[in-house]
Amino acid sequence: MAVKWDGGHSSSVLCLNVSAEGLVASGAERGELALWDGGGSPVAQLRLPQAEDVTSVVFSARRPSTLYTSHGETISVLDVRSLQEPLQRFHVNEEEINCLSVNDTDSFLAAADDSGAIKVVDLESEKVSRSLRHSNICSSVAFRPQRPQSLVSCGLDMQVMLWNLQKVRPLWTMNLQECDTEEESPQSAGQFFNPPLAHSLSVASCGNVFGCGAQDGKIRIFRVTGARFEHELEFQAHSLGVSQVLFMPEAYQLLSGGNDGKVLLWDVSSNVGKQQKSPAKSLHRRKAQAAASSRKDGKLNKAASNEHPGVVPKLSIEHGEKVNWLSYAEIKGSRRVLVADQSSSVSAYPLPE
Repeated sequence: MAVKWDGGHSSSVLCLNVSAEGLVASGAERGELALWDGGGSPVAQLRLPQAEDVTSVVFSARRPSTLYTSHGETISVLDVRSLQEPLQRFHVNEEEINCLSVNDTDSFLAAADDSGAIKVVDLESEKVSRSLRHSNICSSVAFRPQRPQSLVSCGLDMQVMLWNLQKVRPLWTMNLQECDTEEESPQSAGQFFNPPLAHSLSVASCGNVFGCGAQDGKIRIFRVTGARFEHELEFQAHSLGVSQVLFMPEAYQLLSGGNDGKVLLWDVSSNVGKQQKSPAKSLHRRKAQAAASSRKDGKLNKAASNEHPGVVPKLSIEHGEKVNWLSYAEIKGSRRVLVADQSSSVSAYPLPE
């Protein structure tokens, strides 16, 4: 059962993040920001200027007392030891920011916005060092752990991109409609009505595997190999759009939240944990085999290529409300999934050990 964290907000909670020291930050509509202790009690509150919705909160990995928040087109840098006026403000995005990410050396901050732009701020010089771009709303951006110059992004243009800060153009791009097991997928006709607009992505702690959740209810898992990434696995996860995906610290345990009100825990280690000699070749081989077998029996074969209808959740939580954000915390030695939804409270669910 969920424990409700109340008293921090009066409007819908939009985003969550947990610091290395176990402090939880939540951002809500109308500029509301709250800090919580591990027991779910609010310890500090602040209303950010102009009362614009707080769309993303992220703690610095190096300095857990530093919190980056986005509200409207502005990024505010706050000190959580005394939550008051921002220490710094960056106004580098031209449209509303959807997602922030800080690399693990605390040297770069990326902000993805509604114009499709990703502004990368050099935190030492406090200037924009790179402007990267999607052709539609950029919904999610994430630096890769242990690779401070590398990041991945996704957007409502159905593109997933791999970037290196030395270059302005993406190293590698994949269109989710094209990577969708192509002509073999029985989904492809339905895709026209429910395209895979990408809402969220998360990189596993190894830095090489990342997952993306999309409007078609599917989760797709990719593996980075050098300057490109391979599409390793996809499965139907939710009956409506996947609003959030989050890799947990354990290798290849993935949480997902959907517009269907479900929160699910997946273990994809058996599908992605093995380094293949040549992912591209094995993928083509699987596609060729799948195409052959689907032709052989005259009807479409559901297990075509890398679509896995057999991936089942390890844990299913009937949350009941559309999920706005997911976070993960270890509180007094026990693991919790934190869920933000349309309400003004945060729900904390225990995870089995």
